[in-house]
Parts: sequence; C-alpha cells; structure tokens
Amino acid sequence: MAEGGQHNPDPCDTDSWFSREQLAGLERAEAAELPTAVPTRNVSNGEYVPFAQTAAQREVEARVAATADETARRLRLSRRRFLCGTGGMAASFMAMNEVFGPFFDVSPFELVETAAAAEKGPPADLFVFDDQLHMVRDSQGAAGMPLRAASQGAGAASTAAGFKANPFNPEGFPDELGNPWSAWTDALQQTPNAGTDFMLASLVKDVYLDSNVTVGVLSNAPLGLFLPPGAKEPIPPRTIAESLSSEILTGYQTAAVRDFVNRIAGSTRMLAHGQFYPGKHNLEFMQRQIEECRPDSWKGYTIAYSAKDNDDPKRGMDRWSLDDEAIAYPTYELIHRNRARLSDRPGFFNICIHKGLTTLGDPSDPASDQPPMGNPNDIPKAARDWPEFNFIIYHAAWAPLFYGQQSLRAVREGRLLNGVPDVQWVTRMAQQCAHLPNVYAELGTTFAATVTTFPTVCAHILGQFLKYWGPERIVFGSDSLWYGAPQWQIEALWRFQIPEAMAAKYGYPRLDEQSRRKILGINSARLYQLNSRRPVSPGSSYKPMPRDFAAQVPAELRATLADAPGSRQGSQALQQKPGPDRLARLREDYRAAGGVRDNLRHGWVARG
Repeated sequence: MAEGGQHNPDPCDTDSWFSREQLAGLERAEAAELPTAVPTRNVSNGEYVPFAQTAAQREVEARVAATADETARRLRLSRRRFLCGTGGMAASFMAMNEVFGPFFDVSPFELVETAAAAEKGPPADLFVFDDQLHMVRDSQGAAGMPLRAASQGAGAASTAAGFKANPFNPEGFPDELGNPWSAWTDALQQTPNAGTDFMLASLVKDVYLDSNVTVGVLSNAPLGLFLPPGAKEPIPPRTIAESLSSEILTGYQTAAVRDFVNRIAGSTRMLAHGQFYPGKHNLEFMQRQIEECRPDSWKGYTIAYSAKDNDDPKRGMDRWSLDDEAIAYPTYELIHRNRARLSDRPGFFNICIHKGLTTLGDPSDPASDQPPMGNPNDIPKAARDWPEFNFIIYHAAWAPLFYGQQSLRAVREGRLLNGVPDVQWVTRMAQQCAHLPNVYAELGTTFAATVTTFPTVCAHILGQFLKYWGPERIVFGSDSLWYGAPQWQIEALWRFQIPEAMAAKYGYPRLDEQSRRKILGINSARLYQLNSRRPVSPGSSYKPMPRDFAAQVPAELRATLADAPGSRQGSQALQQKPGPDRLARLREDYRAAGGVRDNLRHGWVARG
C-alpha cells in the first residue's frame, strides 16, 4: 500500500496500490512465475508488497524448470502444458524431495507416463472415509474465511477477503519453505474466498464430485459467542438456545443435510455428528437430539462454553474436561442408556472430541496447558472408565494454532520426551494413551497444515502415532470445506512417507500402502461398521451423486439453513427417505466436462 494509505493514480499503476519505488522491485506474476503445480513464490494482487522468494523456493523452482524443459522436449509438449499435467505434479514433488528431504513417494517415470502417475497416486479401489467435514449455514458464511486464507496463502483472493497477513502467524515466523504464509496446496490457487464457498452446494461439489471421498461425517462446532440484543460485545452463551443462535451449523441442520445427501445419492454417503453438550442441565437437549436427529456419533469441544451444571439462565456455560465425573459422566450415562440406537447407528458410541488447535494463550504456559483449554490430559481416565466408547481425538491434539513453527523449533532444538521429539501435546497424548485401544487420533487440519509447509513436523506426528499406537488407531479427516476439496490431502497422504533416516533414529514404522489404506478409510469404516470394500458405482452400496443435486435441495432444507422464520431447524427434512439414484455416471460426466488446470497465479511477485 502506498504511504498514507492513498492509492497511486499513476496510469502505469491503475490496478495496484504500489508506489513507483515499490513497483520498481516487482514484476507481473503471470509473466515471471513458473506455473508449477506447487507454488514457489508469494503472489500479491497489488495491495501489499509480496515476500521475496526464499533461497529454498528458488532452488525448487529451478529444479522444476530444468526437469520440465528436458521432459517437455522429449514429449514434444510446451513447458506450460507439461507442468499442468501429471508430469508437472511429479516434477514438483521430486524437486521438493531434493531440497527438503524424501517426504513424497514419487517416481521419475511419472514425468513421462500418466500410467506411472496413476500407479503412484491413490488407486481406483481406495475407500476414503473423511471423518471431519464442515459447512456453514447461510447466516455464518464468513466463519470459514480466515481458515481458507491461512491455507490459500497470500494473493488476490486473500487480500480481497480482507487478509493482508497470515491470520494464524501474526509474528511472521517462517515455515520450512522460509515463508510466513505459504499456500498449503495449489489446488485452491487464487479462487475467491467467499462465504458461499462453505455452504451446501460447495460441500456436495467439493466432497462428492471433486474428490475420492466415499463417506464423510458432517460435523458442527459450538464455538460461537452470543451477542445479546443491544450489546456491543459478545459473551459466552448462557443457554443452549443462545449457543445455537451463534453456531456455524446446528445439530438439527447437520442431520438435515445428511439426510438430503443420502436421499439424492440413494445410499449412505454422509453421516452426521450430534452436538455433545455436557452437564446435568443439558441432558434434556441431548435426549431430544437423539430422538429428532438420530446422530451417527457425537462431536464435543472441551474448549467451548458448552457445559451447564446449574439452572440459572443468567450464568454462562463453562468449559469442561472429559474426565469430570460431575459434568461429563452424566452425559456419557445418557448416551449409554440409549444404546439401543446402536442397531441402526453403529457409531453412536463414538465420542469425537476437539483437542489441540488452541486459541487460548500459549500452550506451553501452565495456565493454558489444561484439559479445558485443549490439552489431552483428561483422555486416559475417561477412556478407562468408559471402555465401551471410542474416544476419537480430533486434530490429534496438536497444540499450535494452525502453524507449526513452534513444533519445528522443538524438533530442531532436540527437545525430547521419552526419546522422541516433543511435538506439543501430540507426543504426550501418543505416549499417555498408547495402551488404550479405544482412543483414536484424527488428522483434520493437523495433516493439511503441516504436510507441505512443515513436512518434518508432519513426519514426526505420523511417525509417533504409528510407533505408539500402530496404523489401526489413526483416522483421516480433511476439515474441508475450510481448505477446499479434500482431494489434495488424499493425494498428499497417499504419497507422503517418513524419511528412512528419521524412522531409523526414532523407531518410526514405515508408512506403507496398507497403513495408508487403514488411515484413509478402513479404520473409520470399522468404527461405523461400514463396508470398506465397495467403490462408488451405480451398482455399489455407495452410489454416485446426481449431477443436478443443487436443483434437488428441498424448500424445507433451504429454509432451515437460512434460519427462515418458522423453520424447524431440520426436523421436517429428517423425515425424508432416500430415493433411487438417477444419474449413475455423474462423476465421469462431471470430469469429462472439466477444463485443464493452468497453474497460473495472478498478481505481483518480488523481482528475482
């Protein structure tokens, strides 16, 4: 931005906010940046000065360029066309391996053979179960924009959405690429960051048309603060009604979307979380959810103001702990009393709990290192006291808020906990819960936030869970729609590997094909008693999504998601029954109609 915040009206600068001095150090990204599959520069749309390309990024780009020039000549293709195909993706993975270490399983044959790329990529028979999907109701569209900005990196989309710096790295710490705000995936490119990206139409398209997800769990989050009428500052909700009014999606709405998706697919393609509100004075609401929403499993947040142990409507609800016998245990007892629901909801005893990703102070501060603030210390007692329940710990209890700089520092400084790098809260949970077979780690956001920008941290997280728990107790979740379609994460996990030197030093098992299959779907299929051996096809128990899904959204569901006056928060939509699948070849038709990716980033980059 020009000094004083004034736009420079110079004719040569009609589409930027740069001064003449700033423009002297910049050039157009479209012309300057190599269109690699994985971005190698920070791109600005003209409202802030882009970060200079780091030495490591220059090295990656140079290696990709050399590979692309040589291979494109052999294939008689232009360099740009090569980079936008499967060979270009392989070239990026190969260059990153050469610069940062062997983190991705990629073969040189993929440069020239699409069949080789298909062989290395996710197989056609891969069963993918996404344990954590999110969408928003119409009134809460902006809720996902900071998360999208963090994953999208700097550029036109983030700036247009109001983000001029990484919203979760205010100190500007560098990642392993040397950048404080790298894009996690090129799949998002610079698509607009808007509230509609997180609503129903995007959910169906991104998950069921643009990815290999077979079954997904739609989640919800009671994290909102309540703004009383006439007040200027929000407060913790005092009642469930106040909490529901500020949530991105209620349990009723979650169930309504699930039933809509399954109806138009003619099969079970989506499951729904019920909202875990603990405390004696929330039991009536919990029972009502069971009867009206028929939840497939439960989602709770110890960091949320969601526990009520008093009948005073003027007192706010509190944060809580999993092992609190006065607060949490009555709710466990209620769920256990309703165990007959297991006959048609086999995952009814799955208690999914948000841990880590704390927004509440410094996780290393004793005042913040507490179970109600997100640490995992309350898991062992609860898991031992309630062995019939599966405690699925979302985000794998990774403490930092979306950014792995603190974890990387611990690794590089050699800070160990019982012989392995002490990755904040992850290592503690992995060791504390090693012998508790009913505790699972879910990878939502944690994997996405580390796999490309902090691959060393990612390798230690996966390695430690494999070492202490084995591959049977790790489950995949993408936390989409926050980070676009889940496909890029599926492909990254399928290719990701723990470097041999790291594995040998710390005793980490190999992340082999069978382990990946278990993590990506088989483990969750077991937890929800679903068939993991059937691909999506017209004759399968998992049928394709119809292409005209948007036209099939019923008026009742539209009203529910819009919080329209008189809508019943989804109870009417719950009565709808699945119907037959009508467009069996949807996915093939959809992909056949798609364009070719160009990998272009539009805007300005620092002059090399």
